[in-house]
Formats: sequence, C-alpha cells, structure tokens
Amino acid sequence: MSQAKQPDSAEWDTAAARARVERVDGYLPIEQYAAIGDGRTLALVGCDGSIDWMCLPELDAPSAFASILDPERGGCFIVTPAVPFRVQRQYIHGTNVLQTRFEADCGVVEVTDAVTLEPGFQAPWRELVRVIEGVAGEVPMRISCQPAFRFGQSPAVWETTESGFVTRDHDLLVGLQGWDVGELRIDGSAVAGESVIRKDDRGVLAFCSTDDQALPMPDRESVERRLAATPETWRSWISRHTYAGPWREAVERSLLALNLLADGRSGAIAAAGTSSLPEAIGGQRNYDYRFAWVRDLSFTVDAMLRMGMDALAYRSIAWIVQAVEQTAPRVDPVYTLTGQVLRDQRPLELAGYRRTTPVNLGNKAGSQLQLGGTGDLLQTIWQSACHGAILSPQVGERLADIADQLCLIWRRPDAGLWELGSYAQYTTSKLSCWVAFERVLDLVAMGQVPPRSVNRWKREREAVRHYIETELWSERRQSYRFKADSDELDCGVLLAARRGYLPRGSERLNSTIDAISSELDAGDGLLYRYSGMQEEENAFLACSFWMVEALAYVGRLEEAQARMGQLVGHANDVGLFSEEMEPSGHSLRGNYPQALSHLALINAAAILEQMDA
Repeated sequence: MSQAKQPDSAEWDTAAARARVERVDGYLPIEQYAAIGDGRTLALVGCDGSIDWMCLPELDAPSAFASILDPERGGCFIVTPAVPFRVQRQYIHGTNVLQTRFEADCGVVEVTDAVTLEPGFQAPWRELVRVIEGVAGEVPMRISCQPAFRFGQSPAVWETTESGFVTRDHDLLVGLQGWDVGELRIDGSAVAGESVIRKDDRGVLAFCSTDDQALPMPDRESVERRLAATPETWRSWISRHTYAGPWREAVERSLLALNLLADGRSGAIAAAGTSSLPEAIGGQRNYDYRFAWVRDLSFTVDAMLRMGMDALAYRSIAWIVQAVEQTAPRVDPVYTLTGQVLRDQRPLELAGYRRTTPVNLGNKAGSQLQLGGTGDLLQTIWQSACHGAILSPQVGERLADIADQLCLIWRRPDAGLWELGSYAQYTTSKLSCWVAFERVLDLVAMGQVPPRSVNRWKREREAVRHYIETELWSERRQSYRFKADSDELDCGVLLAARRGYLPRGSERLNSTIDAISSELDAGDGLLYRYSGMQEEENAFLACSFWMVEALAYVGRLEEAQARMGQLVGHANDVGLFSEEMEPSGHSLRGNYPQALSHLALINAAAILEQMDA
C-alpha cells in the first residue's frame, strides 16, 4: 500500500556514547523517561521502549499505564528489542515526537512515538502511535500492551474484533491495531507478539481510546497521515515564540514541555504530568501534581507573554478567572484543570516509585490558607492588562472584592509558598500580599478595577511593606528571612525583584543573594529551597533558576550567565526537568515533567536576554 509522507528522521550523532538500559527492581531512573502528548493526555516513554505512565482520556484522569509507580500492577506498553541493546533518543526538532534508536549486535531499529495531532481539528479520541523501522541488520522485537486501568485496579480484558483488539473500563474504550509487526495475540491482560524487523521494514501500532463515545478503529493510511502531520503541527506552534537569546534550544524544549501540560479543555497548566514521584527516595513528599496552581499561572503568563506566545497566556487567564469565580473573594491555591474546587486526597494501593509510598490521588493543598495566591492572581491579571487585555466590569468588581478580603486576612499566618503544614508569618506570603495591593492599585489607574477602596488598599500596601522591612529582614544575616522570628533563609524571596517589590540593583537583594548562596548552595548551580532541607530533600530546580534572575536584577550578569549554563546542562538527554535534582549524581526527583522548573528556565532566559540588550 502507498504510505503518507512520514515524520522527519532523526539525525543521529554516530560518535555519541550510547547507554545500555537496565532496570533495578523493575524501575528506570526518572531521567530516562521522555514525555509525549497532545495537550489532553501525556505519556512517559522509557529509554527501553516501555510506556510506563499514561492517563486516559485526559492527563488528570485515572491511569491506563502506571508501572512507573508499580512495575507489577501498574500496566505498561512495551516495544523493545528482545536482545541486549544500546540506546540513543531525541525529539524530532521543534516537536514532541520522540525517536529512539536501538542498536544491537545484530542490527539497528528506530522507534517513533507520538500522540497524534491534526491541524485545525481536535479529535474526540486519543491516538498513540508507535512506529518500528529497520535501519540495519535484523532485530527481534518484543511487543506487549498491558493496560491496568484506574491505577492498576482493573486489568484489561481484551476482545478480538475484525479491526483489532478492544478492551473497556466503564465508559473508557481502548483499541489496539498493528500492521507489519508480526502476529499479535491476547496473553492474559496483554496483547503481545514478537517479530523480526529487518532493514527497511516499517511496522505500525495504533493505540486509540475514547470516553463515552464510539471507538474509532482507523485504517493504516489514516494513522500514517495523522502521524505525518503531527511534527508540523508542533513546529507551527513553537515557531511563534520571539526569544532570540543564547538559550534558544532549552527555551524551545521548555515551551514544548509546557504545551504538553496545557489542558486542551480549559487552558490550565498542570503543575506536572504525574502523581507521587517522590522528592526523596524513601520520603513522604509524594504528591499528585496533575492540577493547576495559581502560583504557577503567574509564572506561566509571564513566560508566555515574554516569549510572544499570547494565545496560551490568554487561555490560561480565562481559566483562572472562571475558577476563582467559584470561590471569590477567597482564592484557593490550586484548582482542577477544569476549574473546580480541589479538596480531597487519598492514598492508592500502589507500590510507589522505587517502593516509596504513599501514592496519592488528589491534593489537599486546596484546603490550605496560602495568602500568596491573591498576589499571584492580581499579578497575572495585571500582566495581561499591560499587554492590552480589557477586563469585563464583573471581573473588575470581583478583583476589588478579593483585594478587600485581603485587607482583612493578610496579617494571618499561612502555609506559605511551600504549602507547609505549620502556619507562620512567611516572607514570601507577605511579599505576595504587597504585590496584590500594588497590582490592584495599578489596575485602578488603568481603569480596569473600580476605585471604591483605593485609600484602604494604599494603607494596607504600606503596612505590609513596613512589616516586611521591620519583621522579616535580618540585620544579622543581612537577608530577608524565611519567616518572622527566625533567621532561616528561603529561596522564594529571590522573586522580590521580578514582582516589583525591590528595585533593580537593590542592596538588600544583593546581600540576600549572598546569604542564600552561602547557606543553601547544593553545588553545580543548584540550590535547596529553604533552611533545613539539605537533609530532607534534594536541590529544587526552580529556585536555582530564580537565583539566575536575581543575579541579573542586581547587575551580576556574568555570574547569572555562568549559573544559567550550569543549570541548562543539568537537563536530561531530551531536555526535560522534574521538580528536584540529587546534587551528587544529578538524578531527577519529583513529578515530571515539572511546569515550574521549565517556567523558571524560560523566565531566567528572557530576563538575561533583556538585561544583556
């Protein structure tokens, strides 16, 4: 049969070192995963060709594959050589289409993985396509598609149809088809098979799913056509950015990673693509990050507007306005991707990544008092207004209500930026309260918010600043504190300049930088979040990029650029970051890919470009 034009082939560095892949107790290192998706769901593809994480039909739905959290029960989709191999991989340039090159003594094969897209059309189904191509010699391949729905609670029960294999879990329908991949058969809860791929062979697997709709079982030509169109769809999107600085490759990969986390239904940005990947092996900090934080939204809008990616920024703003409407004048720290209130968290019966439990569904951070959310919200709206957005009168009134509420509560202790269990007077929270009053006054000056409480907002803004400068500054440390009545330090205060609280070149920011660098340094450009974390968790990647920003703001550009080079070099082989990194071996820790880490990279790159202009 004739085939549609195929995705670009990767240009492989034949001199590059090629790694052998070995699992330990069934687990791969987090950095050995790459992410693919379509803006509705996301899959993690291991270096050995196993898809070990994918939720259906959306990123925040229950999992179909979750062996990253439980190799025995979680479910996976394996396409891998049946003989020892070495591996290289990379994304097709400017896309979220992954190509993996397996080299065995007997030959070479390349596997292309994508969740397909069609320009101008959002399909009601998800389509994961895996293509196996022979490059040299002949390589025996092993295939096993073994979903375990609802986080491993419901193993697949497959049926054979004329078009392929079908299984279901309640309203979720899943189909698997294969062409030129050898004979596939039902083997327990898996569809499995073996084949020998020779030079110029091309096998195709299509894994389709729908929720409460008819399941398509497409022909090969349709699958190949959508796969061929997917790279250009990604390239068309990424080509809109305006960044022209020296970190272009890292910025583009970060933008593409963020688009994988951008919910196609609402425009919300998920904090990460996974749940419960631990911040430290054997620790308790294992959270579900498949929700949208108001804090992250502020960074998102800042990054996207700086990069010229206005459409994604405005979709995110529309999401937060709709979400906050349900809770105003209260601003929750986190909402679901469809803008609903989030309160519940419960453990799941999974072994956990490298046997680290608990594995959690949901996130209880939504029930915390986090004063910073109000500042994050108003900063976000102000950013959009500075780019020409006009608020409706109803939104303006609602923002005034939120500012009035903040006048009543800003003096309270809260959970802070880091969502801690012990409430205190955290400096990052008070800085955000100052930002909230400053931005609502800016919006009044723009005619976007009614001026009904201007004098009150001005008084409270000055009261917050007085509190910060008298109670949250340490003369002994010459630094802003982590919290009142403490000389501990917190990297979160490095954001003070970006938010407009401190002027560029601020002496207090300069000395705070030195204090933080001295106490929280983890080596190689990395930083711990706050005092005491050196023994409890790993270096926090977003904080490390925030230091780059702060250095740039005080005019220490050479230091900022050197640190930026170190940090960008810590990405894994396909340019992705999780939340944290082990300082010793640079292993990734925490949920993955992590929006906040990539947002921090983008904003640091943009500020360096701006300061260097």
